[in-house]
Order: sequence, then C-alpha cells, then structure tokens
Amino acid sequence: MKLTFIAPLGATLAMAFSMPAVAQDSAGVDWTGPYIGGSFGYNWQKKDGNEHLRFDTDADGDYNDVIRTTTGANAFSPGTCGGAARGSTPASGCDGDKDAIAWMGHVGYDRQFGSIVAGVVAEGGKSYIDDKVSEYSTTPAFYTMRRKIDWNANLRARLGYTTPGGIMPYITGGLSYAKVKNNFTTSNAANSFTSVDSKEDAWGWNMGGGIEAKVSSNFSIGARYLWTRYNADDYRVDVGAGTAPATNPFRITPSGGASINRGDKFDTQSVMITTSYRF
Repeated sequence: MKLTFIAPLGATLAMAFSMPAVAQDSAGVDWTGPYIGGSFGYNWQKKDGNEHLRFDTDADGDYNDVIRTTTGANAFSPGTCGGAARGSTPASGCDGDKDAIAWMGHVGYDRQFGSIVAGVVAEGGKSYIDDKVSEYSTTPAFYTMRRKIDWNANLRARLGYTTPGGIMPYITGGLSYAKVKNNFTTSNAANSFTSVDSKEDAWGWNMGGGIEAKVSSNFSIGARYLWTRYNADDYRVDVGAGTAPATNPFRITPSGGASINRGDKFDTQSVMITTSYRF
C-alpha cells in the first residue's frame, strides 16, 4: 500500500518541480511571510510482532509481573501476536495493524535570511490507523488491546535552503499530540474487566524532512516525511474475580487481582503531499 501511494506522489512532485516558478526575478524567490494550507498522505507503523501485554499483579503501578497458575507456570505462555487475535489460540491466526490515509490543515510563518529559510508551522488533522496487540492464555483465551488516533496535531520548526528557482529542501521537528481511543476485547467470560482511561492524551515528538516548491508568487506545493512517537501509557484494564474460581490465575496474585497495560510507545510514520497559499 505504501508503494502504491508513494509512486504517484513522486510523479506528481516531479511534474510540479519541472514547472517554471511564476513571479521570479533575478533576486530569486522570497519565502518570508505567513501561509495556510493542507496536506494529504499515508500513515504507517513499525512492525511490532514481538509486542506483549504487560501485567501488574501487586498493585505497585509497575507492569513487570507474570500471571501464574496454581502450579507456578506462566499463564500466558502460548505467546502473543502483533495484531487482533482471530480466536482463543495462536493457531487461529492474527489480523494485522491498520495503516491508512491521513489529512491535516496547517498554518505557518517563514522568514528568509539569504538562502536560508527558518519558520514554524502548526498543523492538525486525522489519521485513520489503528494499532492492536493480543496475548493468549493457557485457558485457552485471547486478550486484545486496540488503540487508534481520534485526531492529532503537531507544532514543528522548519529549517530549509532555497534555490533561486524557488525549490526548498528542509528539515523539521517538534512537538506532537494525539487524542487516542483505546478498547479491550477478550474471550475470557469468567473474570470481570474494567477499562480505565480509554480516551487518553498522548504527547510526543516528531522529526523528518521534506521539499517545497513555489509554483507562483502565492502558491507552493511539496512533500514531507515525518516520524512521530507518542507516549500513550495511561490506558489500563483492571481484572476482577467475576465468576472465576478461587484458583483462577488472576485471583491468586499478591493483590488478589491484576491490571493489564500495553506499554507507552506508539510510533507512526507518514508521507504527505502539501499545498500552501502564501500571503
């Protein structure tokens, strides 16, 4: 899917950058001033097939414990899958994470110093990816946590170098924010499960680079790549006794229960086509 999207993106940019810039003179193009615009592209995630759910069995807030059976064996020894479980055992298969399109609107300001252009841009929009992880217990049963971005925003600095023809490669980086929605599903019908902080504020940072070209005195187009890391670790699921017997692994823990978490790293990457109107 990434290659399917990036190929026409490259062709579009090549055609645009071959167009002569309008309103140029012998002094070159001036990038100084405010601008507004939008972007459209594709978001994807790293492969996380080795990701695991994490457990807190002694209520100390650290998710580094092991759920054990009455014999002392690891109750989650069947393993994990980096997606959504299709059944109660690993043999049932696993549906992968969803990579998808994204869009953003932006507003920014650039200032040119000779051939150097420095600026700042704020942007916000929507990414349609989701990220899942499942763990299997010896019961057998599956436990799946899923998170997706409701909306996201960035505040980025930019530093570029402009040619007299109005083409500017640049590097960029800054702060990121996402409103993350979480949910939990399981085939375990015995214990009780209570979600906490299913909607959370995830802050992070981003870095990347791109290229932009002026195609008229007030209009520019470009493309950018951005790597983003969100710290999303507030969501948890508290496990209670439910109708499970006293020998249930979730009940024989030091605290008499357990909490489930999936860790705090939520990494995404994106390639976007950008358009801007410059005042």
